[in-house]
Amino acid sequence: MKSNRLDILYEDKDIIVCVKPHGTAVQTKNTSAPDMVSMLKTHIFSQEPQNGEPYLAVIHRLDQPVEGILVFAKSPFAAKELNRQLQNKGFGKYYRALVDAIPPREEDTLENYMLKDGRTNTSRICTPDTPGAKQARLHYKILQEGQGYFKKGHGETKRGRGKSQFPPSPAGPQTELDIQLDTGRHHQIRVQMAHLGCPIAGDTKYNPGALNGGEWQQIQLCAYKLSFRHPRTGRQMDFSLL
Repeated sequence: MKSNRLDILYEDKDIIVCVKPHGTAVQTKNTSAPDMVSMLKTHIFSQEPQNGEPYLAVIHRLDQPVEGILVFAKSPFAAKELNRQLQNKGFGKYYRALVDAIPPREEDTLENYMLKDGRTNTSRICTPDTPGAKQARLHYKILQEGQGYFKKGHGETKRGRGKSQFPPSPAGPQTELDIQLDTGRHHQIRVQMAHLGCPIAGDTKYNPGALNGGEWQQIQLCAYKLSFRHPRTGRQMDFSLL
């Protein structure tokens, strides 16, 4: 189901599940650029204008350059229940990433401590005793040929979304990973993979190689799968872009 620029996967009176495109913020104070919250509120209002300004709660977020599936709450009840699930690890959040280089292990769990710098809007790996440090954990697995979401070297997803114009990595081989996120730290996947020596292709913030060529690049990271229980019915909800 599509509404204008929205790609809506599911909607009822309590929730709305949609795909956030690359380059669109979940929510921003910049009135010159549309964000997901404003577009979704416009969509809901167009269906039920008699109800006035729609209620819409942000449950989880994606970085502005990252594409992927998000769920929003359309009622306070749904917001409370979805937040409870999120805090109790009731969400399944899965990503596909194309990284420069090859990880040292075919499958592994990465556990680090991270610190966010609000002045530069970046995060970094730090020691556990650093003031403000938060634990970050994810699990990755190298994908075999034929299982990929990205067409290597082109940055075009199977759903046919925007092509990113960037040259092959000067560092050599690229590897596609399936990643399950256990914690939701600021720029977590991007920082942990860069720390591993496998920065995400097209990530101009954490991948020095992505700056080569002088061309605009699109980060090769997508939240392709999301699972949770419906806040009112308890039914298992699974959404995937594959």
